[in-house]
Amino acid sequence: MEQRMKERTKSKLKDIARDLIRLYAARKEQKGHAFAPDSYLQHELEASFIYEDTPDQLTATQAVKADMESDRPMDRLICGDVGFGKTEIAIRAAFKAAADGKQTAVLVPTTVLAYQHFQTFSRRLADFPVRVDYLSRARSAKETRAILDDLAEGKIDILIGTHKLIGKSVRFKDLGLLIVDEEQKFGVAVKEKLKQLKVNVDTLTMSATPIPRTLQFSLMGARDLSAINTPPANRYPIVTSVNARSDDIVAEAINFELSRNGQVFIINNRIEGLYDLENMVRRLVPDARTIVAHGQMPPEKLEKAIIDFAAHDYDVLLATTIVESGIDMPNVNTIIINNAQNFGLSELHQLRGRVGRSIAQGVLLSARAPRPAAHPRGPPAPAGHRELLRPRLGHTHSHAGPRHTRRRQPARRRAERIHRRPRLRDLSEDTQGGRHRTAHTGIRRRRQGGDRHRRSHCRRSR
Repeated sequence: MEQRMKERTKSKLKDIARDLIRLYAARKEQKGHAFAPDSYLQHELEASFIYEDTPDQLTATQAVKADMESDRPMDRLICGDVGFGKTEIAIRAAFKAAADGKQTAVLVPTTVLAYQHFQTFSRRLADFPVRVDYLSRARSAKETRAILDDLAEGKIDILIGTHKLIGKSVRFKDLGLLIVDEEQKFGVAVKEKLKQLKVNVDTLTMSATPIPRTLQFSLMGARDLSAINTPPANRYPIVTSVNARSDDIVAEAINFELSRNGQVFIINNRIEGLYDLENMVRRLVPDARTIVAHGQMPPEKLEKAIIDFAAHDYDVLLATTIVESGIDMPNVNTIIINNAQNFGLSELHQLRGRVGRSIAQGVLLSARAPRPAAHPRGPPAPAGHRELLRPRLGHTHSHAGPRHTRRRQPARRRAERIHRRPRLRDLSEDTQGGRHRTAHTGIRRRRQGGDRHRRSHCRRSR
Protein backbone atom coordinates (compact mmCIF):
# COMPACT_ATOMS: atom_id res chain seq x y z
CA MET A 1 0.00 0.00 0.00
CA GLU A 2 2.74 2.46 0.96
CA GLN A 3 4.78 1.59 -2.11
CA ARG A 4 1.80 2.14 -4.41
CA MET A 5 1.13 5.48 -2.80
CA LYS A 6 4.74 6.54 -3.39
CA GLU A 7 4.51 5.51 -7.02
CA ARG A 8 1.29 7.45 -7.52
CA THR A 9 2.82 10.52 -5.87
CA LYS A 10 5.90 10.35 -8.09
CA SER A 11 3.69 9.99 -11.15
CA LYS A 12 1.63 13.03 -10.17
CA LEU A 13 4.76 15.09 -9.53
CA LYS A 14 6.15 14.17 -12.92
CA ASP A 15 2.86 15.12 -14.58
CA ILE A 16 2.85 18.52 -12.86
CA ALA A 17 6.49 19.12 -13.79
CA ARG A 18 5.79 18.13 -17.40
CA ASP A 19 2.81 20.47 -17.59
CA LEU A 20 4.86 23.32 -16.11
CA ILE A 21 7.65 22.84 -18.65
CA ARG A 22 5.10 22.79 -21.46
CA LEU A 23 3.39 25.91 -20.08
CA TYR A 24 6.61 27.91 -19.71
CA ALA A 25 7.74 26.86 -23.17
CA ALA A 26 4.43 28.05 -24.64
CA ARG A 27 4.71 31.35 -22.76
CA LYS A 28 8.18 31.91 -24.20
CA GLU A 29 6.99 31.31 -27.77
CA GLN A 30 3.78 33.34 -27.70
CA LYS A 31 3.48 37.09 -27.63
CA GLY A 32 1.46 38.86 -24.99
CA HIS A 33 -0.74 41.90 -25.13
CA ALA A 34 1.22 45.15 -25.32
CA PHE A 35 -0.66 47.64 -23.15
CA ALA A 36 -0.85 51.28 -24.18
CA PRO A 37 1.29 53.92 -22.44
CA ASP A 38 -0.08 55.70 -19.40
CA SER A 39 -3.12 57.85 -19.97
CA TYR A 40 -4.17 60.92 -18.03
CA LEU A 41 -6.40 58.73 -15.88
CA GLN A 42 -3.35 56.71 -14.83
CA HIS A 43 -1.55 59.89 -13.82
CA GLU A 44 -4.57 61.06 -11.84
CA LEU A 45 -4.77 57.75 -10.00
CA GLU A 46 -1.11 57.85 -9.01
CA ALA A 47 -1.37 61.51 -7.97
CA SER A 48 -4.32 60.69 -5.70
CA PHE A 49 -2.16 58.41 -3.53
CA ILE A 50 -2.19 60.05 -0.08
CA TYR A 51 1.31 58.84 0.80
CA GLU A 52 4.63 59.62 -0.78
CA ASP A 53 6.08 56.85 -2.90
CA THR A 54 9.35 55.36 -1.70
CA PRO A 55 12.24 55.10 -4.18
CA ASP A 56 11.92 51.31 -4.42
CA GLN A 57 8.17 51.62 -4.87
CA LEU A 58 8.64 53.97 -7.81
CA THR A 59 11.23 51.66 -9.35
CA ALA A 60 8.96 48.62 -9.02
CA THR A 61 6.00 50.51 -10.50
CA GLN A 62 8.03 51.59 -13.53
CA ALA A 63 9.31 48.03 -14.05
CA VAL A 64 5.76 46.62 -13.96
CA LYS A 65 4.54 49.22 -16.45
CA ALA A 66 7.46 48.50 -18.79
CA ASP A 67 6.68 44.78 -18.71
CA MET A 68 3.00 45.39 -19.42
CA GLU A 69 3.78 47.69 -22.35
CA SER A 70 6.04 45.09 -23.98
CA ASP A 71 4.74 42.23 -26.13
CA ARG A 72 6.37 39.62 -23.91
CA PRO A 73 4.11 38.06 -21.21
CA MET A 74 5.04 39.55 -17.87
CA ASP A 75 6.15 37.24 -15.07
CA ARG A 76 7.42 39.43 -12.24
CA LEU A 77 7.85 38.89 -8.51
CA ILE A 78 7.60 41.88 -6.17
CA CYS A 79 9.38 41.01 -2.95
CA GLY A 80 9.03 43.55 -0.17
CA ASP A 81 8.60 43.55 3.56
CA VAL A 82 5.13 43.68 5.06
CA GLY A 83 3.55 47.12 4.90
CA PHE A 84 5.98 48.48 2.29
CA GLY A 85 3.35 49.30 -0.38
CA LYS A 86 3.01 46.23 -2.61
CA THR A 87 -0.79 46.54 -2.77
CA GLU A 88 -0.59 50.04 -4.24
CA ILE A 89 1.55 48.72 -7.10
CA ALA A 90 -1.06 46.02 -7.74
CA ILE A 91 -3.85 48.64 -7.84
CA ARG A 92 -1.98 50.71 -10.41
CA ALA A 93 -1.27 47.66 -12.58
CA ALA A 94 -4.92 46.53 -12.42
CA PHE A 95 -6.15 49.99 -13.38
CA LYS A 96 -3.72 50.10 -16.31
CA ALA A 97 -5.17 46.81 -17.54
CA ALA A 98 -8.76 48.04 -17.08
CA ALA A 99 -7.99 51.24 -19.00
CA ASP A 100 -6.94 49.07 -21.93
CA GLY A 101 -10.13 47.01 -21.86
CA LYS A 102 -8.62 43.94 -20.13
CA GLN A 103 -9.87 42.13 -17.05
CA THR A 104 -7.78 41.48 -13.93
CA ALA A 105 -7.94 38.53 -11.53
CA VAL A 106 -6.54 39.01 -8.01
CA LEU A 107 -5.93 35.73 -6.19
CA VAL A 108 -5.73 35.88 -2.38
CA PRO A 109 -5.50 33.05 0.19
CA THR A 110 -8.24 33.93 2.71
CA THR A 111 -11.80 35.23 2.78
CA VAL A 112 -10.82 38.05 5.12
CA LEU A 113 -8.10 39.29 2.79
CA ALA A 114 -10.44 39.06 -0.21
CA TYR A 115 -12.95 41.35 1.48
CA GLN A 116 -10.23 43.76 2.62
CA HIS A 117 -8.72 43.99 -0.86
CA PHE A 118 -12.20 44.60 -2.23
CA GLN A 119 -12.56 47.53 0.15
CA THR A 120 -9.09 48.88 -0.68
CA PHE A 121 -9.46 48.60 -4.46
CA SER A 122 -12.98 50.06 -4.36
CA ARG A 123 -11.87 53.00 -2.23
CA ARG A 124 -8.86 53.81 -4.44
CA LEU A 125 -10.81 53.46 -7.70
CA ALA A 126 -14.06 55.06 -6.55
CA ASP A 127 -13.58 58.13 -8.79
CA PHE A 128 -12.80 56.12 -11.92
CA PRO A 129 -15.04 54.12 -14.29
CA VAL A 130 -13.91 50.71 -13.05
CA ARG A 131 -16.05 47.99 -11.50
CA VAL A 132 -14.49 45.92 -8.72
CA ASP A 133 -16.07 42.85 -7.13
CA TYR A 134 -14.98 39.87 -5.04
CA LEU A 135 -15.75 36.17 -4.95
CA SER A 136 -15.42 33.97 -1.86
CA ARG A 137 -17.42 31.60 0.30
CA ALA A 138 -18.92 34.65 2.04
CA ARG A 139 -21.03 35.40 -1.04
CA SER A 140 -24.38 33.70 -1.38
CA ALA A 141 -25.25 31.40 -4.27
CA LYS A 142 -27.40 34.08 -5.88
CA GLU A 143 -24.65 36.69 -5.64
CA THR A 144 -22.10 34.23 -7.00
CA ARG A 145 -24.23 33.45 -10.07
CA ALA A 146 -24.74 37.16 -10.76
CA ILE A 147 -21.00 37.85 -10.45
CA LEU A 148 -20.06 34.98 -12.79
CA ASP A 149 -22.60 36.12 -15.40
CA ASP A 150 -21.31 39.70 -15.31
CA LEU A 151 -17.72 38.43 -15.46
CA ALA A 152 -18.40 36.38 -18.58
CA GLU A 153 -20.05 39.39 -20.22
CA GLY A 154 -17.11 41.66 -19.39
CA LYS A 155 -19.01 43.91 -16.98
CA ILE A 156 -16.50 43.32 -14.15
CA ASP A 157 -13.03 44.79 -14.65
CA ILE A 158 -11.28 43.57 -11.48
CA LEU A 159 -12.33 40.39 -9.68
CA ILE A 160 -10.76 39.56 -6.31
CA GLY A 161 -11.21 36.05 -4.97
CA THR A 162 -9.90 33.05 -3.14
CA HIS A 163 -9.52 29.55 -4.61
CA LYS A 164 -12.96 29.99 -6.16
CA LEU A 165 -11.26 31.82 -9.02
CA ILE A 166 -9.86 28.54 -10.36
CA GLY A 167 -13.28 26.88 -10.45
CA LYS A 168 -14.62 25.47 -13.69
CA SER A 169 -17.60 27.83 -13.63
CA VAL A 170 -15.40 30.98 -13.68
CA ARG A 171 -15.13 32.38 -17.21
CA PHE A 172 -13.33 35.62 -18.06
CA LYS A 173 -14.29 37.45 -21.21
CA ASP A 174 -10.79 38.88 -21.78
CA LEU A 175 -8.30 38.19 -18.99
CA GLY A 176 -5.20 40.35 -19.31
CA LEU A 177 -3.56 40.44 -15.88
CA LEU A 178 -3.22 37.94 -13.03
CA ILE A 179 -2.14 39.19 -9.58
CA VAL A 180 -1.22 36.64 -6.91
CA ASP A 181 -1.00 38.14 -3.42
CA GLU A 182 0.70 36.21 -0.61
CA GLU A 183 1.85 33.63 -3.14
CA GLN A 184 3.58 31.51 -0.49
CA LYS A 185 0.11 30.33 0.59
CA PHE A 186 -0.68 28.71 -2.75
CA GLY A 187 0.56 25.51 -4.32
CA VAL A 188 2.18 25.28 -7.72
CA ALA A 189 -0.83 23.66 -9.39
CA VAL A 190 -3.21 26.39 -8.15
CA LYS A 191 -1.10 29.27 -9.46
CA GLU A 192 -0.34 27.66 -12.80
CA LYS A 193 -3.95 26.66 -13.42
CA LEU A 194 -4.94 30.30 -13.70
CA LYS A 195 -2.14 30.88 -16.21
CA GLN A 196 -3.51 28.03 -18.31
CA LEU A 197 -6.74 29.97 -18.78
CA LYS A 198 -4.77 32.11 -21.17
CA VAL A 199 -1.15 31.34 -21.92
CA ASN A 200 -0.10 34.90 -22.72
CA VAL A 201 -1.62 36.52 -19.61
CA ASP A 202 0.62 38.92 -17.66
CA THR A 203 1.40 37.66 -14.15
CA LEU A 204 2.35 39.76 -11.11
CA THR A 205 3.29 37.91 -7.92
CA MET A 206 3.68 39.60 -4.55
CA SER A 207 5.11 38.22 -1.32
CA ALA A 208 7.13 39.23 1.70
CA THR A 209 8.29 35.65 2.28
CA PRO A 210 8.47 33.92 -1.13
CA ILE A 211 8.79 30.15 -1.29
CA PRO A 212 12.18 28.75 -2.42
CA ARG A 213 10.87 27.74 -5.85
CA THR A 214 9.64 31.27 -6.64
CA LEU A 215 12.80 32.86 -5.27
CA GLN A 216 15.02 30.49 -7.25
CA PHE A 217 13.14 31.27 -10.47
CA SER A 218 13.72 34.98 -9.85
CA LEU A 219 17.40 34.63 -8.98
CA MET A 220 18.20 32.42 -11.98
CA GLY A 221 16.48 34.83 -14.38
CA ALA A 222 13.42 32.76 -15.29
CA ARG A 223 11.25 35.35 -13.52
CA ASP A 224 11.85 39.10 -13.10
CA LEU A 225 12.38 40.38 -9.57
CA SER A 226 11.64 43.76 -7.98
CA ALA A 227 12.69 44.27 -4.37
CA ILE A 228 11.18 46.93 -2.12
CA ASN A 229 13.63 47.58 0.70
CA THR A 230 12.86 51.16 1.75
CA PRO A 231 10.15 51.55 4.41
CA PRO A 232 7.51 54.28 4.16
CA ALA A 233 8.19 57.63 5.75
CA ASN A 234 7.55 58.06 9.48
CA ARG A 235 7.59 54.30 10.02
CA TYR A 236 9.07 53.18 13.33
CA PRO A 237 10.67 49.79 13.96
CA ILE A 238 8.52 47.24 15.76
CA VAL A 239 9.48 46.55 19.36
CA THR A 240 9.71 42.78 19.81
CA SER A 241 9.71 41.06 23.20
CA VAL A 242 9.75 37.37 24.10
CA ASN A 243 8.52 36.48 27.58
CA ALA A 244 6.93 33.64 29.46
CA ARG A 245 3.15 33.85 29.53
CA SER A 246 2.11 35.96 32.50
CA ASP A 247 -1.14 37.68 33.47
CA ASP A 248 0.70 40.82 34.53
CA ILE A 249 2.52 41.21 31.20
CA VAL A 250 -0.64 40.62 29.15
CA ALA A 251 -2.65 43.09 31.25
CA GLU A 252 0.10 45.70 31.02
CA ALA A 253 0.36 45.37 27.23
CA ILE A 254 -3.41 45.68 26.70
CA ASN A 255 -3.75 48.63 29.08
CA PHE A 256 -0.84 50.40 27.40
CA GLU A 257 -2.42 50.07 23.97
CA LEU A 258 -5.86 51.15 25.20
CA SER A 259 -4.29 54.19 26.85
CA ARG A 260 -3.20 55.48 23.41
CA ASN A 261 -6.62 54.69 21.90
CA GLY A 262 -5.32 51.70 19.93
CA GLN A 263 -6.40 48.10 19.41
CA VAL A 264 -4.84 44.72 20.13
CA PHE A 265 -4.45 41.43 18.27
CA ILE A 266 -4.16 38.25 20.35
CA ILE A 267 -3.16 35.27 18.20
CA ASN A 268 -3.50 31.63 19.18
CA ASN A 269 -2.62 28.70 16.93
CA ARG A 270 -5.66 26.65 17.94
CA ILE A 271 -9.32 27.57 17.88
CA GLU A 272 -10.05 25.66 21.10
CA GLY A 273 -8.00 28.05 23.21
CA LEU A 274 -9.43 31.32 21.86
CA TYR A 275 -12.40 31.45 24.20
CA ASP A 276 -10.26 30.64 27.24
CA LEU A 277 -8.00 33.53 26.28
CA GLU A 278 -11.06 35.76 25.89
CA ASN A 279 -12.15 34.91 29.44
CA MET A 280 -8.63 35.68 30.65
CA VAL A 281 -8.66 39.10 28.95
CA ARG A 282 -12.06 39.91 30.43
CA ARG A 283 -10.78 38.96 33.87
CA LEU A 284 -7.56 40.97 33.57
CA VAL A 285 -8.95 44.01 31.73
CA PRO A 286 -12.71 44.25 32.40
CA ASP A 287 -13.08 47.44 30.34
CA ALA A 288 -11.71 45.88 27.13
CA ARG A 289 -14.27 44.96 24.47
CA THR A 290 -13.30 41.59 23.00
CA ILE A 291 -14.35 39.60 19.94
CA VAL A 292 -13.27 36.24 18.52
CA ALA A 293 -12.65 35.44 14.83
CA HIS A 294 -11.48 32.20 13.20
CA GLY A 295 -11.89 30.29 9.96
CA GLN A 296 -14.53 27.83 11.20
CA MET A 297 -17.06 30.56 11.86
CA PRO A 298 -19.90 31.09 9.36
CA PRO A 299 -18.65 33.43 6.59
CA GLU A 300 -21.15 36.19 7.30
CA LYS A 301 -20.34 36.12 11.02
CA LEU A 302 -16.59 36.21 10.35
CA GLU A 303 -16.98 39.09 7.92
CA LYS A 304 -19.10 41.03 10.41
CA ALA A 305 -16.54 40.47 13.17
CA ILE A 306 -13.73 41.87 11.02
CA ILE A 307 -15.83 44.86 9.90
CA ASP A 308 -16.89 45.68 13.47
CA PHE A 309 -13.33 45.42 14.73
CA ALA A 310 -12.04 47.64 11.90
CA ALA A 311 -14.72 50.18 12.83
CA HIS A 312 -13.28 50.22 16.40
CA ASP A 313 -16.40 48.68 17.92
CA TYR A 314 -14.06 46.32 19.80
CA ASP A 315 -10.67 46.78 21.42
CA VAL A 316 -9.20 43.25 21.34
CA LEU A 317 -9.50 40.73 18.50
CA LEU A 318 -8.67 37.14 19.44
CA ALA A 319 -7.99 35.19 16.27
CA THR A 320 -6.00 32.42 14.66
CA THR A 321 -3.50 33.00 11.85
CA ILE A 322 -6.40 34.04 9.60
CA VAL A 323 -5.26 37.64 10.16
CA GLU A 324 -1.73 36.77 9.08
CA SER A 325 -2.14 37.33 5.34
CA GLY A 326 -2.11 40.97 4.36
CA ILE A 327 -4.56 42.40 6.91
CA ASP A 328 -4.12 46.19 7.04
CA MET A 329 -5.52 47.86 10.17
CA PRO A 330 -3.40 50.90 11.03
CA ASN A 331 -5.08 51.40 14.42
CA VAL A 332 -3.82 48.00 15.68
CA ASN A 333 -0.35 48.53 17.09
CA THR A 334 0.04 45.74 19.65
CA ILE A 335 -0.04 42.03 18.91
CA ILE A 336 0.30 39.24 21.47
CA ILE A 337 1.18 35.79 20.10
CA ASN A 338 0.34 32.97 22.48
CA ASN A 339 2.59 29.89 22.38
CA ALA A 340 4.88 31.53 19.85
CA GLN A 341 7.08 28.42 19.78
CA ASN A 342 4.36 26.64 17.78
CA PHE A 343 4.57 29.04 14.82
CA GLY A 344 6.94 29.02 11.88
CA LEU A 345 9.34 31.82 11.03
CA SER A 346 7.31 32.92 8.02
CA GLU A 347 4.12 33.05 10.10
CA LEU A 348 5.81 35.06 12.85
CA HIS A 349 7.23 37.49 10.29
CA GLN A 350 3.84 37.97 8.65
CA LEU A 351 2.11 38.39 12.02
CA ARG A 352 4.74 40.89 13.08
CA GLY A 353 3.85 42.98 10.05
CA ARG A 354 0.22 43.37 11.16
CA VAL A 355 1.21 46.12 13.61
CA GLY A 356 3.20 49.32 13.28
CA ARG A 357 1.54 50.28 9.98
CA SER A 358 0.97 53.91 11.03
CA ILE A 359 2.93 56.64 12.78
CA ALA A 360 2.51 54.80 16.11
CA GLN A 361 5.20 52.34 17.11
CA GLY A 362 4.16 48.70 16.93
CA VAL A 363 4.70 46.26 19.80
CA LEU A 364 5.02 42.49 19.37
CA LEU A 365 4.81 40.39 22.52
CA SER A 366 5.61 36.70 22.01
CA ALA A 367 4.23 34.76 24.96
CA ARG A 368 5.78 31.32 25.21
CA ALA A 369 4.69 28.60 27.60
CA PRO A 370 6.25 28.81 31.10
CA ARG A 371 9.28 26.61 31.58
CA PRO A 372 8.91 23.59 33.89
CA ALA A 373 10.40 23.62 37.36
CA ALA A 374 14.06 22.69 37.75
CA HIS A 375 14.81 19.00 38.16
CA PRO A 376 17.86 17.58 40.03
CA ARG A 377 18.83 15.61 36.94
CA GLY A 378 17.95 18.33 34.46
CA PRO A 379 14.63 19.69 33.20
CA PRO A 380 12.22 16.90 32.25
CA ALA A 381 11.00 16.71 28.69
CA PRO A 382 7.36 17.62 28.02
CA ALA A 383 4.87 14.81 28.26
CA GLY A 384 4.24 14.85 24.54
CA HIS A 385 7.95 14.50 23.82
CA ARG A 386 8.29 11.61 26.23
CA GLU A 387 5.43 9.77 24.54
CA LEU A 388 6.95 10.49 21.15
CA LEU A 389 10.38 9.20 22.11
CA ARG A 390 9.28 6.25 24.22
CA PRO A 391 9.40 3.63 21.41
CA ARG A 392 12.92 4.77 20.51
CA LEU A 393 14.57 4.99 23.90
CA GLY A 394 16.12 1.55 23.61
CA HIS A 395 17.58 1.94 20.11
CA THR A 396 21.34 2.23 20.40
CA HIS A 397 22.40 1.86 16.75
CA SER A 398 21.13 2.86 13.36
CA HIS A 399 19.82 -0.58 12.40
CA ALA A 400 17.72 -1.19 15.49
CA GLY A 401 14.07 -1.63 14.64
CA PRO A 402 10.83 -2.15 16.55
CA ARG A 403 11.44 -5.90 16.72
CA HIS A 404 15.01 -5.57 17.85
CA THR A 405 14.89 -3.11 20.70
CA ARG A 406 18.11 -2.86 22.66
CA ARG A 407 18.37 -1.00 25.90
CA ARG A 408 21.65 0.39 27.09
CA GLN A 409 22.51 -0.58 30.64
CA PRO A 410 24.12 1.85 33.08
CA ALA A 411 27.91 1.73 32.93
CA ARG A 412 28.34 0.49 36.50
CA ARG A 413 25.90 -2.43 36.16
CA ARG A 414 27.33 -3.31 32.77
CA ALA A 415 30.86 -3.51 34.17
CA GLU A 416 29.72 -5.71 37.04
CA ARG A 417 28.00 -8.12 34.67
CA ILE A 418 30.93 -8.35 32.28
CA HIS A 419 33.58 -8.92 34.92
CA ARG A 420 31.60 -11.26 37.16
CA ARG A 421 33.36 -14.62 37.72
CA PRO A 422 31.56 -17.96 37.68
CA ARG A 423 31.13 -19.35 41.15
CA LEU A 424 30.97 -22.93 42.43
CA ARG A 425 27.43 -23.53 43.35
CA ASP A 426 27.21 -27.18 44.24
CA LEU A 427 29.35 -30.20 44.82
CA SER A 428 27.28 -33.33 44.52
CA GLU A 429 28.23 -36.95 44.49
CA ASP A 430 26.66 -39.42 42.14
CA THR A 431 26.17 -42.42 44.36
CA GLN A 432 25.22 -44.70 41.49
CA GLY A 433 28.45 -44.54 39.55
CA GLY A 434 30.65 -43.32 42.33
CA ARG A 435 31.41 -40.31 40.27
CA HIS A 436 31.77 -36.76 41.48
CA ARG A 437 30.20 -33.89 39.50
CA THR A 438 31.19 -30.32 39.84
CA ALA A 439 28.39 -28.08 38.54
CA HIS A 440 28.80 -24.47 37.76
CA THR A 441 25.94 -22.06 37.52
CA GLY A 442 24.45 -21.17 34.18
CA ILE A 443 25.51 -17.61 33.66
CA ARG A 444 23.44 -15.05 31.83
CA ARG A 445 25.72 -12.46 30.45
CA ARG A 446 24.40 -9.38 28.74
CA ARG A 447 26.81 -7.80 26.33
CA GLN A 448 26.74 -4.09 25.53
CA GLY A 449 23.86 -3.49 23.11
CA GLY A 450 23.33 -7.21 22.54
CA ASP A 451 20.73 -9.84 23.27
CA ARG A 452 20.75 -12.24 26.17
CA HIS A 453 22.99 -15.22 25.72
CA ARG A 454 22.87 -18.22 27.98
CA ARG A 455 26.11 -20.12 28.59
CA SER A 456 26.34 -23.22 30.70
CA HIS A 457 29.72 -24.47 31.83
CA CYS A 458 29.68 -28.07 33.04
CA ARG A 459 32.68 -30.04 33.93
CA ARG A 460 32.50 -33.69 34.77
CA SER A 461 35.14 -35.59 36.67
CA ARG A 462 35.20 -39.18 37.53
